Amino acid sequence: MVKDILSDEFQYTVLELLVRNKSILDSLTKYQDSNARVNRSIVKAVTQCGCIKINADKQVFPEDADFEEIRENMSTHLNGGLCEHCRDTIEKEMGRNLFYLASLCNSLDLNMYDVFIKELDRVKMLGKYNLR
Repeated sequence: MVKDILSDEFQYTVLELLVRNKSILDSLTKYQDSNARVNRSIVKAVTQCGCIKINADKQVFPEDADFEEIRENMSTHLNGGLCEHCRDTIEKEMGRNLFYLASLCNSLDLNMYDVFIKELDRVKMLGKYNLR
């Protein structure tokens, strides 16, 4: 499968490249920092660029609504779309986040692809009851 080869290749490349921050403590703090950078780049798309807007209010749906009705009535609270610059920035920050996730997987002897597959199986098995 192409996807598992790509995931494994990415994880192996991270293993080969990561020298200075090999400690699990370094990986944890770098992963946390990369999470913050993803969040910050999304906020900047709203506050500095303005290509997207957040219009948030309480999610309202009928109490007797079934799962499909609830799903159809839920909002992302986003208006607009990412401009090319913001999209590139967010993709870069998400890529860095994946890099440090792979680093954590390497430190803990976990295979990223296996983690993805197990979570996919859990989500599919629980279906609509997997509401987090």
